Parts: sequence; C-alpha cells; structure tokens
Amino acid sequence: MFKFLIKGILRDKQRSLFPVIVVTGGVILTVFMNCWIRGFLSDFITYNARFSTGHVKIVTRAYAENMEQMPNDLALLGVEELKEQLKQTFPDMNWVNRIRFAGLMDVPDKQGETREQGPAVGLGIDMLSDQSSEIQRFKLRESLKSGKLPSHRGEILISEMFADKLNVQPGQEVTIISSTMYGSMAMQNFTIAGTIAFGVRAMDRSAVIVDISDARQLLDMSNGSSEILGYFNNNMYDDEAAQRIKNQFNKKYTDPGDEFSPVMLRLKEQNDLAEMINYYSHFSSIIATVFIVIMSIVLWNAGLIGGLRRYGEIGLRLAVGETKFHVHSSMILESVSIGIIGSIIGTIIGLAISLYLQTYGIDVGSMMKDVTMLMPTVFRARISPVAYYIGFIPGLFSTVLGTSLSGIGIYRRSTARLFKELEV
Repeated sequence: MFKFLIKGILRDKQRSLFPVIVVTGGVILTVFMNCWIRGFLSDFITYNARFSTGHVKIVTRAYAENMEQMPNDLALLGVEELKEQLKQTFPDMNWVNRIRFAGLMDVPDKQGETREQGPAVGLGIDMLSDQSSEIQRFKLRESLKSGKLPSHRGEILISEMFADKLNVQPGQEVTIISSTMYGSMAMQNFTIAGTIAFGVRAMDRSAVIVDISDARQLLDMSNGSSEILGYFNNNMYDDEAAQRIKNQFNKKYTDPGDEFSPVMLRLKEQNDLAEMINYYSHFSSIIATVFIVIMSIVLWNAGLIGGLRRYGEIGLRLAVGETKFHVHSSMILESVSIGIIGSIIGTIIGLAISLYLQTYGIDVGSMMKDVTMLMPTVFRARISPVAYYIGFIPGLFSTVLGTSLSGIGIYRRSTARLFKELEV
C-alpha cells in the first residue's frame, strides 16, 4: 500500500507538488530561525561572559551579596595560590583575575593644579603578561581609537568620550583618586596610552582600563582581586558543566560561617541572565508552534482543494469496497509521506543556509559604528543537534493535521454522492 501511495505522489505532481513546496518552505524557515536564534543567544552569552560574568565567577560570599557596589573591602585575597589550585583541579578552564573600582580622574594643568575632573569607573585586567588572553577577549586592538595599547606599567586606556570630556590626549598624565580596600585614600599618576570605544554610552562616559598590577598597587590589594573569572577552553558556555564545577568548588572551598570564604557563581546566576537565556531558549519552540499553525491552515486549504478534485476517485474506491476509514487512513499515510519528503528537503536546505551563516555570518559593522567591544559586528547562526530534527515537527504535524481536517468531508458525504461525482 505504501509503495502504491509513493508512486501516486511521484506521478501526480498536481496532487503532491504544492504541499511538498509548502512543507519545504515552512521547514526551511523553522530550521533557519532555530539556528539563527541559537546563534544570537550564543553571541549574547559570549559577550556577557567576556566582559562581566565569565562562564563561572569566584568572589567572596559577602562580595556576592553587594556585587553591584564593587565593595573591594570584601575582595578575595591569596588569589594567585587559589588560581594555581584551580588550574590543577579544573584544567579545562582558563582563569583570570579582575579588579573593578570607582574613583575620580584628575587632569592637571601646566602648574600641576586641577584643570578638569570626572568620575571614573575602572577595570583592572592583565594587559602586560605574555600568557594573558584579556587583550583578545576584550578586543582592545579592534576598539582602539587613538594612541596605543599599554606596553608597561603606569599606562592606561580611557574611553574616547571620556577623553573628549576631560580634553586629554594619549601621552598626557592624569591622576586617579580612589580608596584602598582598607578604606584609606588612594592616589596614583598614570599616563594615557590610548583611547577606546566601548559602543555603550554608559561606559563610554567614564570607563578606564588599567593593568591589574597597577590596580593592585593603587588599591593596596597585593595578591588580591575583586573576582576570578573562569572560561571554558572552547569558549562555549555549558550550563551543566558549569553547575558541576560550581558544586565541586563550593563543596571544597565555601564556608557558610565565613563571609570572606570564596563562592562560585554560574553565568546564569548573574545579571538576571537566567530569565533572558530561558526566554530565548523557548522562543524557538514558539516559532515552531507558529509555523505548525500557519502551515496547517495552508495545507488544510490545499487538502480541501485536493479533496474536491479527488471526490470522484474516493467515490470509486468506496464503490469497489473500501471503507471510509481505510480511504481516510490512506490519505493520512499519503500526507505523512509528503511531510517526510518536504521535511527532508527543507531540513537539508535550512541546514545549508545556517552552515553558511555560521561560517561567514552577516557583517553589520557599518551599521554599528564603534560597537566592537560589547556587541558582535558579525552575526552568525549556530547549528545545534535540535536543528536536525526540529523541522520534522511542523513538517509532519501540519500535513497530517491539514489532511485530517480536510478528510472529514469524506464522512459527511454519502457514498452514492461521492460516486456520482465521478461522472462530473
């Protein structure tokens, strides 16, 4: 029977071509949108991880409760020893120290008196050691607008907008005024090596990047840091792996009775990212559901049109002894065949398009000027295992649903009337 139906589908193109095209188009859109959303979500996670959260983050228990205030009096100490232990325990991860702080930037005149001042938000990262990956991670070379990257201690980067506000240029000397981790006043002179553009106005107004060794000297944080960030070596966030690492670390190092004991947080536990990630993860399911409904309506109408043309055929089949149930069942089996054919073709084409966009992407750099550090300028799709089968859900379900609905007319018409329509 199945072989007979396949021959009918292949030989009668008027009956099969339109449904196959509709199914193929719907499956292409479903597969492509799933890969595109996952690519966008992957970029969203990657850029948050690079700048703020890491794939996992280690802070003290007290710091974690007030993280937005950057309370360096609650920062980690003995971080170099802790990092060595982390490298041995979790060799598949890359660990980096960072210091976040706030202060005031003072620009002197020729007499050494204050000419301009402005509030500054500082970030201490490793920019000078040969083993550091922070320059690539922050895309500092791509974000550089003038001057150069720091090559030795005492040099800093500031945002271009902040530099314009303070009327300073690379090569000039400025003073950063802040407070140490012990609460006393801290002042240190720095030379502006270059200016950068974050592409986010809130940061471009007052951001300063210093080498972590200078930040430690300024804030009296010898062998300390605000946080330790961990990144998977493949740079792809794996929530299950992050959860295992977190559980293993917290079991060994976290003391509920000591507010200064280290605690590890996953990416999803920071900056309210869990809700955002879950939203985009479910969005692909919503898209698949929408296409199921739309394709079912289209194929329902196609089934009605095809059913009207085939009433004579159905009447003849009933006249020679087939039951209405058998006729309806064969039509559903035929729709399953059409759905499989269209889903296979649509999935192949959808994956081909997604593979191209995963490899080359869409470059929107010309439309997103200066947005290089915190936002991707090339948007890419990402093929996941789900993409190989998600198209079959609307592809099969919609064709079966459309045929089932249109086939109801068989039960509503008498056998004599269906047979009579054979004469028309």
